[in-house]
Amino acid sequence: MSIATYSLQQIKKELQHLPAEQLAELTLRLIRYKKENKDLLGYLLFDANNEQEFIESIKAEAGFMFSQLPVQPYFAAKALRKILKLLSKYTKFIGSKPAEIELLLSFCQNYLQYVVRQASHKPIRLILTRQLDKIKTAIVKLHEDLQFDYGQEYEAVLETAAGKLPWFDKKSYML
Repeated sequence: MSIATYSLQQIKKELQHLPAEQLAELTLRLIRYKKENKDLLGYLLFDANNEQEFIESIKAEAGFMFSQLPVQPYFAAKALRKILKLLSKYTKFIGSKPAEIELLLSFCQNYLQYVVRQASHKPIRLILTRQLDKIKTAIVKLHEDLQFDYGQEYEAVLETAAGKLPWFDKKSYML
């Protein structure tokens, strides 16, 4: 005996035939089971119409989390991963490459502001280098005008990192 799985197209067709009350009931039932579904629906209903304000609020939340980083390197690395998890969740909700780049650039700027004292711990260093690689690959996929704008911000982050971090090799991250 096998349980049937339905494609997205089949589900979409079926949802189009449902009355509004039943659709609302199904939606409420769906968000009851997973917090991420609830967060996504909340974003779509209340925040999707003003994306830039939403991005600014995420940056502020991440900045606050950076200001609360623990001093011990192990716990600092865990806190940095938690911040990245939050950023990736909201990036997935927004579904926009420029928004992803903006949030990752903000992460790197906060990293350089708050994490310098623990920068010799290898897992903490790897977190920064991975985010720089992500930004670099995402910028290349953008339209030329956006590439130029975000490229300048990216270069500024690289300059700051090269000035503050003795282990950082700027040449390997250039666009």
